[in-house]
Amino acid sequence: MRVLAAMSGGVDSAVAAARAVEAGHDVVGVHLALSRMPGTLRTGSRGCCTIEDSRDAWRACDVLGIPYYVWDFSERFKEDVVQDFIDEYAAGRTPNPCMRCNERIKFAALLEKAIALGFDAVCTGHYAKVIEDAQGNRELHRAADWAKDQSYVLGVLTHEQLKHSMFPLADTPSKADVRAEAERRGLSVANKPDSHDICFIPDGDTAGWLAEKIDMATGDIVDESGAKVGEHAGANAFTVGQRRGLKLGTPAADGKPRFVLEIRPKENKVVVGPEALLAIDEIKGIKVSWAGLPIAEVATGAEFDCHAQVRAHGDPVPARARMDAGADGAGGLVVRLETPLRGVAPGQTVVLYQGTRVLGQATIDAARSLQRAEL
Repeated sequence: MRVLAAMSGGVDSAVAAARAVEAGHDVVGVHLALSRMPGTLRTGSRGCCTIEDSRDAWRACDVLGIPYYVWDFSERFKEDVVQDFIDEYAAGRTPNPCMRCNERIKFAALLEKAIALGFDAVCTGHYAKVIEDAQGNRELHRAADWAKDQSYVLGVLTHEQLKHSMFPLADTPSKADVRAEAERRGLSVANKPDSHDICFIPDGDTAGWLAEKIDMATGDIVDESGAKVGEHAGANAFTVGQRRGLKLGTPAADGKPRFVLEIRPKENKVVVGPEALLAIDEIKGIKVSWAGLPIAEVATGAEFDCHAQVRAHGDPVPARARMDAGADGAGGLVVRLETPLRGVAPGQTVVLYQGTRVLGQATIDAARSLQRAEL
């Protein structure tokens, strides 16, 4: 096949491209320029898509003997990922920029351009697996190494996108094996640190970064009964489950720490309460998509057993889910958690699994705790 290898400049994408070449595919490497003003150097494992990363991607392609290009997707990234991140926080939600990047950049804009240029598939260094069923339909599954599994952030992939997706690291037992293979292949990125945190906030100070993008105004911090217990400098800088930085003037009656339970941007209030009230039993999701063909229960609205995961490295918990037509006909996903999850926030993504298979995902619109009434 003609394969476009997305080269981030890291060890995973380099080894994935090497395996695609070794499998006999006609491979071209592409690095995505996602910022018009990238930092020249990384700081350890913080940040990605820097000039250094671009050079590392070029060196890997040179070793592999494949063509290398840089595609400028900075405007698309700014609009679809960065601005979306700002808008979601301004609305009091907690977004996942990696999900949006995979959905709108790596497997929408990139794949769309690749297909237009005659490529059959896009190859990435994600740890996930694509399996074909008896009818030849493609399904997304967890990688062999669950500790490195990235199927959660790929839960936004559609049936059509899976047809053109290639994940050569799917069956790799561990990240150590990938690094050892890179060393054997003479790839200079063999020991390069993994990137983490939000790539466009390399110093990790999300609150400080948002303060420059969103108009912050002082407001009240209230407890679950509505009583004022403190003040904040901007509600948008908080997220559900947060404990640090509250600076409350009034201690809790039981003397125990309080956590952010809810953010009310319209009222400019932050609601806090005991840790027990962070336990969520029901999730309502919007913007639902299915990874591959949806299971039969989706069309009928019947409940089905599954596991739900709300963070990239979170533990999946048993659940019952169903599609709800909704009173307004807009529809949505309802997920009842058999094991409550702590600190689930609107704007996050819930991904559903059956065994190792990714069924699909939804953006969390509301999260409900049976231990307290809706605030």
